[in-house]
Amino acid sequence: MKYYNFCLFHSVQRNFMVQTGDPTGTGRGGESIFCKLYGDQARFFEMETNPRLKHRKVGTLSMVNNGGNMHGSQFLLTTREDVDYLDGQHTVFGEVSEGEDILNQINEAICDNEHRPYQDIRINHTVVLDDPFDDPAGLADHIPDRSPEPTKEQLESGRIGADEAIDDTAGRSHEEVEEMLQEKEAKARTQILEMVGDLPEADVAPPDNVLFVCKLNPVTQDEDLEVIFSRFGEIKCCEVIRDQKTGDSLCYAFVEFEKPEACEEAYFKMDNVLIDDRRIHVDFSQSVSKVWKGGPNATKGGQKSKFELKDKSKGAGKQYDLILEDEEEAGHSRTRGRDRSPDTGHDRRSKDSESRSRHDKHKKKHRRDSSSSEDERRHHRKHHRKERDSHDKKHRKHDRDSGDESHGKRDRHERDDRPKHREHYRSRSREKEHRHSRHEKHRHKH
Repeated sequence: MKYYNFCLFHSVQRNFMVQTGDPTGTGRGGESIFCKLYGDQARFFEMETNPRLKHRKVGTLSMVNNGGNMHGSQFLLTTREDVDYLDGQHTVFGEVSEGEDILNQINEAICDNEHRPYQDIRINHTVVLDDPFDDPAGLADHIPDRSPEPTKEQLESGRIGADEAIDDTAGRSHEEVEEMLQEKEAKARTQILEMVGDLPEADVAPPDNVLFVCKLNPVTQDEDLEVIFSRFGEIKCCEVIRDQKTGDSLCYAFVEFEKPEACEEAYFKMDNVLIDDRRIHVDFSQSVSKVWKGGPNATKGGQKSKFELKDKSKGAGKQYDLILEDEEEAGHSRTRGRDRSPDTGHDRRSKDSESRSRHDKHKKKHRRDSSSSEDERRHHRKHHRKERDSHDKKHRKHDRDSGDESHGKRDRHERDDRPKHREHYRSRSREKEHRHSRHEKHRHKH
């Protein structure tokens, strides 16, 4: 009946099955041959409940179950082996004997999320090679004399036409085709970098006023490059990238100009120039670190992004860098920062300084006390010697003048004077013990 002519493959599930047989192209239409013969009450017919043929190989042809164990006109072709879970759900009635390559091409079609191909895939024509079965009564009245023309509704699928050539290279030169392919590859790479988190967005572009300079001599400094490149225009930043631990030059740098025109002029004139006995190479920078830090994807609240670029070897204010902060390392550093806040460190330093100042005061006081105690002891010893000498002189004079009587008086005087000396020594010892105990207290406190 040519019923399947121009039917769309409305569902293509790669490496599973392809489905067609709906003249409306929606996947919700179609009716059986019995509807043409017996009316709308025979629109669908029952499926086989105990099938003898199984879905075991590629190219198996089955009628599609419409959900009520009934069949209409839609059918499917398997594109994978051993899909036995379709047995008992869809009735097998044939297989592909020739044209497996066509089935493979349909299987590789590019589809949307609903498995609908972007470009129309249609059944253009059907031919019966051999029919061993008897035709039902009335079928000959529905067989057309020739294949019907497709209707306008059938051809308006909203997709790329089946006969429409998709050739982006038509009318382009070889150079234009190469450039187009390179742009597609670059776009695909940027999308991958965005998915893995290495770029904030696929459309991000590096600044057009920054030059990348490599193959530098390790002795070349920032100031040297700034002087050399400043003849092309005003320079905002010039930095030689260095190792974060050793501070040695990594032999490449970034030079940022005020205007893109100056950057372009330096690009054309400074490539392969000899600087410090080295032929340098100059190219436009591909770094997007500045764009990332200042753009909408920059982290808020002062926290660093997982992929934020930073320069540890230089001080603040530098624009470029070469290392990425590891997530785990960043987490540990944030933990350490939380455990040891700046205020806590400041309090600890202030307490240490106060302790050192008290310690210095105690040391000075201890020295003063020690020196004063020593002076006092020397003074007391000197005073005691003077007293003893004066007493001895008085005794000798008194002995010469008074004889035995004065000698008796001198004995009484010495006996009377001994308690005074003992009392003097006791006061000295108590004073000494008091100073010593005070000194011990200070030392213990220190």
